Amino acid sequence: MTGEATVPTTRVSVVILAYGRDPWLERCVVSVLASTGVEVDVILVDNTGTDETVDRLGKRAGVRVVRPGRNLGFAGGCNLGASLAEGDVIALVNQDAVVDPGALERLARVASRSDVGVATGSIRLAHAPERLNSGGNAVHFLGFGWSGSFDEPAADHSVEVDVTGASGAGMAMRRAQWERFGGFADEYIAYHEDAELSLRCWQQGLRVVYVPDAVVTHRYEFSRNPSKYYLVERNRLLFCLTVFERRTLTLLAPALLGLELAMVAVAIQGRWLRQKVAGWRWILERRRWVVERRRRLQAERTRADRELAHLLAGHFDARNLPLPPALRPLDRVLAAYWSIVRRLL
Repeated sequence: MTGEATVPTTRVSVVILAYGRDPWLERCVVSVLASTGVEVDVILVDNTGTDETVDRLGKRAGVRVVRPGRNLGFAGGCNLGASLAEGDVIALVNQDAVVDPGALERLARVASRSDVGVATGSIRLAHAPERLNSGGNAVHFLGFGWSGSFDEPAADHSVEVDVTGASGAGMAMRRAQWERFGGFADEYIAYHEDAELSLRCWQQGLRVVYVPDAVVTHRYEFSRNPSKYYLVERNRLLFCLTVFERRTLTLLAPALLGLELAMVAVAIQGRWLRQKVAGWRWILERRRWVVERRRRLQAERTRADRELAHLLAGHFDARNLPLPPALRPLDRVLAAYWSIVRRLL
């Protein structure tokens, strides 16, 4: 008896966080369940504040609802969901995103390569799906992160390429790798957790890859509020203090200190100085955790900062948040400073 050899279908466990009353949540889950080329199951983490949609979705085959009873944040919620995953690959999809039928199969295929840490999708803008929300995220040498290739034609980014960071809106990672890395750090709550995980991959010799045919359409909104400023600024400092080597931090210290003074002025003008100070206080009060986190990240790395410096942006080029004209001269000065630091690493 003869026949074709069968190739086992990859199982992908998709973690989706439900928070608030989002009309896209049901569309998101339905699109994931309709994926082709892979076997999928959904772990829907109810981060509180949701409506009856979660209950309704929980009755669908392939959907498991988890209720921690409180808002764990993006990082903690993803970690909880991933801890229950049984698939070969773990994927993260935002509740306000819709995946194309073949997107998860393509992400899983790339993520399953032995030299890849994270596969990140072609995240499209819902109001203009032919344009990118993210073609892989960028990370500045002073810790800022933003959506790479924002609002650029997706057709101009049709080739698979290595990128600095993955987008948590649509990414995939082998479950074994996720568990080895420990997922995200819960303490980040939200923002920068995907940047930290991406840089850790690069530091351990694993690539972060943009997959152009893994299309995820995202209802993107750039919000501005004091709570976001608090987390973004606090986590930027956490990122720099723990991810960079000591020599790198020493060389960057003048720029980092100067930036803190500038951000204080920005916070005063924007009336979120209290949140900026709260970020410093959080770091000081949890300095033992920060030291331990730094010790762990530095001990596990196999590649030095000088090998990875090319991944970090010298210019602030966040097209979803254009730099004010008055700050452009400072941006040029910082870029020149970074070029000197790179030579000294």
